[in-house]
Amino acid sequence: MYHSILVPVDISDPEFTQQVIAHVEAQANITDVAHVHFLTVIPTFPYYASLGLAYSGEAPDQEQIKNEALSKLSELIDKFDIPADRIKKHVASGSPKDEILRIADSIRADLIIIASHRPGIMTYLLGSNAAAVVRHAKCSVLVVR
Repeated sequence: MYHSILVPVDISDPEFTQQVIAHVEAQANITDVAHVHFLTVIPTFPYYASLGLAYSGEAPDQEQIKNEALSKLSELIDKFDIPADRIKKHVASGSPKDEILRIADSIRADLIIIASHRPGIMTYLLGSNAAAVVRHAKCSVLVVR
């Protein structure tokens, strides 16, 4: 039985979220006390730069980006059959794996349910957010493929 479930969501890939719906609903509906915390992380520009990706010198309006992310997150959450009073929404910015672990600690998550791509050569060389979360989380992690 879980009381606090964290579900990191990639708002840029809604089909990826489809993978976790059944698992989240099953765990959340075992009891009527589980709160489901949905999280989306907006990577910061320095994070992109560390990956070797180019970006313009002009920084976008962070508040506007956060509001758009929250709106997209809300649209994705509507696909889940979980009572609204048991849902919490979080938008963070930074390294996805670091923010997932930080939020998991702050909400005292019992379980993290995270979608993952099938492993490929890029994740073998660079690692993935799901792999980092599994390695460093202080709670159980369900990786859905």
